[in-house]
Amino acid sequence: MKFLLKLALLFSLVISTSFASEKVYKLKMATTWGPTLSPLIDSAYNAAKMAEKMSNGRLQIRVDASNKHKSPLGILDMVKGGQYDMGHSASYYWKGKDIATLPFTSMPFGLTAPEQYAWFYQAGGLELMQKVYAKHKVMSFPGGSTGVQMGGWFRKEIKTLDDLKGLKMRIPGFAGEIMAKLGVQVTNIAPGELYTALDRNNIDALEWVGPSMDIKMGFHKIAPFYYTGWHEPASEMQFLVNKKSFAKLPADLQEILIVSMRVAAYDMYVENYDMNATAWEKMRAEYPGIQVKTFPKEIMDAMKKANKELRTELSAKSPELKEVLDSQDVYMKKVREWTKMSDYLYLKDNI
Repeated sequence: MKFLLKLALLFSLVISTSFASEKVYKLKMATTWGPTLSPLIDSAYNAAKMAEKMSNGRLQIRVDASNKHKSPLGILDMVKGGQYDMGHSASYYWKGKDIATLPFTSMPFGLTAPEQYAWFYQAGGLELMQKVYAKHKVMSFPGGSTGVQMGGWFRKEIKTLDDLKGLKMRIPGFAGEIMAKLGVQVTNIAPGELYTALDRNNIDALEWVGPSMDIKMGFHKIAPFYYTGWHEPASEMQFLVNKKSFAKLPADLQEILIVSMRVAAYDMYVENYDMNATAWEKMRAEYPGIQVKTFPKEIMDAMKKANKELRTELSAKSPELKEVLDSQDVYMKKVREWTKMSDYLYLKDNI
């Protein structure tokens, strides 16, 4: 009788454990992006799909684009406050709340996308990111890179520093502060109003992303000078995860979530690289008058000087920012030697 009772208890335990292992965990993710803004929104969708598939349906993530939650730049606050378990955005949007978050997206004249990924995963970058975001009660992970972003569309060619003085340009963030130091009248205009502003001469130039996303905006139909990048050499998006929501997940689902985000981030980088190539081929064929330009050395030197001054000013106010920037600088000295030996010299001799 005791044997049968023990057997029944054991069977009950096995059954209850089996049911527990099949429990479905549902998370909600808010994004900064609209529902069709590829490739940015694709990273969020793909992470959700992979997590559900790898967990055999036990982990389900609902992705809400910005048109649903109506707060594209409120992602950090919503994830921190628990309205959403996750978010997909870009770290430099929070520089007004916490300046130390800025470098996890990209810094002018900084690491390229492969270099930055190596810094994240091999040189302590990811650990520094968790340290910075811990005070916000969230975790942050790389969420997909746009690689080198272009320097912008200009109505007229920029030959000297004097050409920048009084120029009206849409260029946000840290790059905007650098341009302002050079005499540019920096403005920030909503994405949906950019084409009209450029078309009506309300602005003389603007920076957006690169061919993959610029082609949809139609800037190339108005401004013929397309300048190469300097300000965002490795624009990395981010996944945000509420710490309490993450802690509620079983260990295997935590790992599945982390892997899903990592794979989705790389997939976005690859997707965007191909989209850039495809879009540029189309732009060049349909608008052969587009002229690709690089800013003259005089201007690049002035930008670098302004960048250095701003970094010094901000680092003096934030030890955390200084720690992150110092880490990136140390790693760049190491990794850039290999980048030059491999990518740069290969391309230099084969283009």
